[in-house]
Amino acid sequence: MASRRQPRRRSGIARAFKVLLVVAVLAGGVLAAKPLWNHFNPEDPELTVRYRTETDPEADAVRPWLEVFNTSEKPVPLSEVSLRYYFTADGDTSYGFNCVEAAVGCSNLTGSVVAMDTPHEGADHYLELGFTEKAGVLKPGANSRGLEIQLYRTDHEPVDQDGDWSYDADKRTYQESDRVPAYKRGALVWGEEPGGKGAEASAKPVSRAVPELPEGGFFDDFNYRGPKDTALFKHGWLVRTSKGGPGIENTWTAKGVSFPGDEEALGGQVLNLRAATDGTKAGTEQAALGTKESKFRTGTYAARIHFTDKPTTGDNGDHINQTFFTIGGSGNKYAELDNEYMPNGGWGAPGPKLDTTTWRNADEGDRVTSKTEQSLAGWHTMVITVKKDSVTYSLDGKTLYRSGSDYAPRADMAVNFNTWFVDLPFTGDRAWDMKVDWFYHQSGKALTAKQAEAAAKEFQGDGVGWFDTLPSDS
Repeated sequence: MASRRQPRRRSGIARAFKVLLVVAVLAGGVLAAKPLWNHFNPEDPELTVRYRTETDPEADAVRPWLEVFNTSEKPVPLSEVSLRYYFTADGDTSYGFNCVEAAVGCSNLTGSVVAMDTPHEGADHYLELGFTEKAGVLKPGANSRGLEIQLYRTDHEPVDQDGDWSYDADKRTYQESDRVPAYKRGALVWGEEPGGKGAEASAKPVSRAVPELPEGGFFDDFNYRGPKDTALFKHGWLVRTSKGGPGIENTWTAKGVSFPGDEEALGGQVLNLRAATDGTKAGTEQAALGTKESKFRTGTYAARIHFTDKPTTGDNGDHINQTFFTIGGSGNKYAELDNEYMPNGGWGAPGPKLDTTTWRNADEGDRVTSKTEQSLAGWHTMVITVKKDSVTYSLDGKTLYRSGSDYAPRADMAVNFNTWFVDLPFTGDRAWDMKVDWFYHQSGKALTAKQAEAAAKEFQGDGVGWFDTLPSDS
């Protein structure tokens, strides 16, 4: 980057300003004076942002890689820093984003897509990125190292980056970019906003709360591009494609896993699990998503789920199973907690019904179960509360069933969502969809449905779409 040092004839202005700065300090106006100091001394920014991209102007997603350098002489807490990536939206479509990789941990990166009050050429929206307290402190001269971000259309159509303010197809390796502004405590300290210097304010001032994430928690609002999204795997999830049951064996496929935009969803997208069939095993596809690690046991498991009583396409009548469950261990250390909704019943029992079942030993069929006979079509908050002496299942805050200490989990478990066919009673094409808005687990604490819902809204409102503060099982 070319030097921005000012000619000597301006040194008098600099000396005069230093006097003003001393006066400001004595008057308690340090925070007000500092941004002005940066304006007159752009050769000494407190922060510098470097950027690179791997994508062409038309791509499946915007994929900026960013680095933040502390170019000041004092430590800078990353929680005081925010970055903005400016772009022009393609039509009226909404946008989502996720963090793929970050040296500070994707759990410690926040973000939100904001529509500008005053659009300029090259920008009518921006992605604002921030950091939690646990992101740490940048020492003088230190680098945050790479932040790999994905910004995409929630209709999953290609994006057009040509002419976007922050996009630069020529920067294929890390280079300084003043088109990605950086802010400290809300004040612009690096880069240039759309419209250039002196233009009418192009964006809202940076003003946000720094979220404090709970220890022993796992949260996801399912903002992903698809079943092959690298972020999905790095955030701890696996799309099932393995053989076996339940349901129609060996029919698990990634084809039924998607993340469409949804106006009723907290984060703007949902996990959609589709089971489809033509009535034959060869023409059947079942869908499942589960956590990679079995590291969940006591505490609260909460999810906002949309069940359905009718197929999305085709004739009704299938014994379909829409499931939210946990599973882990084996033999005498087996653990499984099931919520299985069957709108048309199954296994000889009529529907609609929700089976809540706690397993102690699958090999011996040792379990206790309860049946709730009612339609659950629509959105519901499902909660499983696990204590050392009990497991409680609830629906929208109403307790459905509680199993005792003999059936409390004796092993760490994975969390799963799936949609599958109990059997294939007739031929013909049809498809069933189950949607999940968000999932939240809090270890060691019993939360009500309202508390879990409030926590999810707070996370999303703070720009937190995913975090994992649980210890790994590896």
